[in-house]
Amino acid sequence: MLTVLSQNTSDVNRDRAFAALRERFPTWDALAGARVEDVADAIRPGGLSQIKAPRILAILREIRDRDGSLDLAWMRDAPDDEVAAYLTSLPGVGPKTAACVLAFSLGRPVIPVDTHVHRVAGRLGWIPPGTDANRAHDLLAAVVPPKLRVSMHVALIRLGREICKPARPRCEDCPLNDLCPTAPFYLAGPSSRT
Repeated sequence: MLTVLSQNTSDVNRDRAFAALRERFPTWDALAGARVEDVADAIRPGGLSQIKAPRILAILREIRDRDGSLDLAWMRDAPDDEVAAYLTSLPGVGPKTAACVLAFSLGRPVIPVDTHVHRVAGRLGWIPPGTDANRAHDLLAAVVPPKLRVSMHVALIRLGREICKPARPRCEDCPLNDLCPTAPFYLAGPSSRT
């Protein structure tokens, strides 16, 4: 379902959790009728299963209550803003999750902004300091060409996980350090940061 440039532990665990969920609950209706504990058990490899399981079930209940079924095929032909508005109106679904559905399930040219994308884009100066994730979606969509958005999302996640880490980025190993406005700060060493 998802194409990634680099398989890391969280990707493998996510994929295992989804495979276990689909094996245990082969239809969305079967999943919607499941007990929270059973869903949590199925998705445990993905992490945060005690938080995610009730959210998944709440979302499925809300979809069924609104639409009378769990069929969201209408999204294939609907405009991006209509799909995003519907998804973000569901309990616990924010702009990042909506953008991931648009990008990876519907093949739309969007750039989901997760914590890695937000951090790396900020360090590269693509978004102003203090920009929240919601605003970052709009700003990045305005500057990243549509055909590059999904691959840019994946590449920025990889860069953020492997090199541009939160506490201490490995700027010396970064292929973008000559373009990055924050790299000189980190490359100068701890004495220059005090």
